[in-house]
Amino acid sequence: MSNLADSISAGIKDAMRAKDRDRLAALRDIKSKIMLEATKDGAGETVDDGTTLAILSKLLKQRNETAALYRDQGRPDLAAEEEAQAAVIQEFLPAALSETEIAAKVAEIVATTGATSMADMGKVMGLATAAMAGQADGKVISTFVRKALSS
Repeated sequence: MSNLADSISAGIKDAMRAKDRDRLAALRDIKSKIMLEATKDGAGETVDDGTTLAILSKLLKQRNETAALYRDQGRPDLAAEEEAQAAVIQEFLPAALSETEIAAKVAEIVATTGATSMADMGKVMGLATAAMAGQADGKVISTFVRKALSS
């Protein structure tokens, strides 16, 4: 199986062949962020899928926030462009987890780590964020971790 970055590169080629400007713009932006990550100090030759998922999640969140801002400012044309790019980014992310699935995973992580208090929050958050990368927002995970550790 090829990694996610290779899939994005292939998507760029397909978008160029199809002359799909919106898709091409979104994929080139993703690729540029991946390339920036690959050139950081200590980075290997390639960017692993976990890092790519984190980049995709961040870009999706930015696109959605920008689209909402444009809608609030009465610019539906710009909002539609951001939403189109968000849809392209969403294609490369795994399906989002439901709140019950997030709660179950957090409960499982709390049980396996033996975490009992808020002092263990950092340890649980690290494992939970890694386990649900690209599938759940960090703020949502944090809410469930706090709830699990405070009860």
